[in-house]
Amino acid sequence: MKIDESMKLDSQLCFPLYAASRKVVNLYTPLLKPLGITYTQYIMFLVLWEQDGITVGELCKRLLLDTGTVTPMLKNTEKQGLIKRTRSEEDERVVVITLTEEGKALYRQAKELPGKIGSCVKLDKGEAMALYKILYKLLEE
Repeated sequence: MKIDESMKLDSQLCFPLYAASRKVVNLYTPLLKPLGITYTQYIMFLVLWEQDGITVGELCKRLLLDTGTVTPMLKNTEKQGLIKRTRSEEDERVVVITLTEEGKALYRQAKELPGKIGSCVKLDKGEAMALYKILYKLLEE
């Protein structure tokens, strides 16, 4: 079958983005396992350690995820005793997420992860920064 060049896997920008994303997440997995959290929980904690007490909507916006993806993760994380979900006093429709003492303590264990991952990714600082800027440019709306 003859196909257009644009329909070949090697012509797709989406494929190396997808494969690189999976590779990076796979680098995190063995480092996160002793902490008892997934990669998605890890990025959620990055947001909460930066700004505790945010709403589910704010968290979804920061993570570029929808509530259908975030809500089950929040339920599991709450069962682990790492976060607490409460209804806002101003608006009962709004759910606020706060870290428990255990969730705060997890920070001390996780703060070494960026350095460990950085040593696994074969990019120098300049290449990493250039890639970071390009990826965020792709994410702009």
